[in-house]
Parts: sequence; C-alpha cells; structure tokens
Amino acid sequence: MDRRERQDDPVEAMRTALDGRQAALWTALPGIVESFDPDAETVSVQPAISGTVQDEAGRSRSVNLPLLVDVPVVFPAGGGFTLTYPIRKGDECLVIFASRCIDAWWQNGGIGRPLETRMHDLSDGFAFVGPRSQVRRLAPGVDADNVQLRTDDGKAHVTMMPDYTIRAQNPAAKVELTPAGEVSAEANVQITLKAPSLTIEANAINMSGTGGGSAAFNMVGDINQDGSHTSTGDQVAGGISQMHHTHPGDSGGTTGEPNA
Repeated sequence: MDRRERQDDPVEAMRTALDGRQAALWTALPGIVESFDPDAETVSVQPAISGTVQDEAGRSRSVNLPLLVDVPVVFPAGGGFTLTYPIRKGDECLVIFASRCIDAWWQNGGIGRPLETRMHDLSDGFAFVGPRSQVRRLAPGVDADNVQLRTDDGKAHVTMMPDYTIRAQNPAAKVELTPAGEVSAEANVQITLKAPSLTIEANAINMSGTGGGSAAFNMVGDINQDGSHTSTGDQVAGGISQMHHTHPGDSGGTTGEPNA
C-alpha cells in the first residue's frame, strides 16, 4: 500500500508536502543555447531536462520546460579585464537560478529590493556556457599538464606550462617563449613587422635560408653603417663591381682589377 494513502500518517503527509514544495524550487539545470544577444550579453536557453505532467487519465508524459529568455551570460571577469568568446546556437550551458528576483539588479546594478517576491524561479537564471555532455566532449581531450586557451578541435591554442614555457600555435605558425629566455617564431608563409621605427638590440644578428641554405636580403632605402663591412662575395654599386672594376690608366688603357 502506498504510504500516502494511509490515514493519520503525519510523517508521510509532511514528506509529501515537502516533496511538492521542493518540486517548485529551481536550483540549476543544464540547457542548450537557442540564441545569443552579444549587445545585451544574454542568451535564450532550452532546459535540457524535461518536465513531467499527467493527463486526465493519470498517465505521465514528458514535456519540454519553457524557453528561458534574457538569461545573463557569465563571462570570466574582474579587475577591469573580461574574457569573452562567441556563443552559438546549440552550445551547452548550465543555468543557475538565483534565490530571489534579479530584475532590479540586472537593470540597475548596485543594491536594491527585489521587484517581485518569487524565489528560485525559472525567470532568474544565470548562464554558464561551457559544461559538456559526453557526446560533445573535447577531442583531443583536455591537456592534463598545462593551461590552454584552445579551439575545440585543438588545432589552435595558447598554452602555458609549469616550467614557464608559453606557446601560441595554429596549423601554419608558432611562437614560443622558453624559460631559458629564448623566443622563437615560425611561419609557413611570411612574418611581417610594420612600424614607423624598428629597433633591434643584439650582439649578433644571424640570417640563413630555410634549412640552413643561402638567403637573400632586399631593402628599399638607404643603409647607414657605423663600423666595418666584411663580405666573402662581391658588392655592386651603381652597376659597378667592387671586386672586378677597372680604372682608366695614367698612360692610356685601363688598370687591372683591385688586389685581393
């Protein structure tokens, strides 16, 4: 016999009343984003847990909970900094419901009285976008050793390692800072530096071609050098070879090439 059908059972009556009250108290629900308003910083969310209703015959059936609209999105922020990211239809989230009406706070900020007396209501949610069901887990999985900001497919990421190495990488380029004080940059196509003035302070500048071969240096403009210039090859100025040029001789003809 169902205990709720017994008469004069105050404990079960109290339990039934509490169950009913608890069923109307909302704390948190996973949800699926239906739309995102980047200006208002809100989402519309379809709760991913369905409700249950009974028809006239007493049969139970599942129904979708109502769409949650104008739900504020929680972006990590503080101290004048905010981490933002795009939110797409279909993204999974967790909606946390405030214990009191948040309408006045949402509109005006600061401290104030709630506009309504509702408590733990579906109207007062905050959306944390990011929780994942197993069918949407990351592949490749989470890096268990390092901090990463990454694309879901892992092809682009910024990684910070415990030894202070920092690496930014995508499929075509990489920049890495090592704890030994080395900075390396690689690009499959080109690296461009653009500024009114570029200063390089170093004891030596070494340049070679890809794979250690020869490289070409092209420049538009003047070169002013304070110091000597050493070259194993020729220099050509105004079409005249430094190594192979000649001069008119004092007695006619031409001189020989410069001595080595």
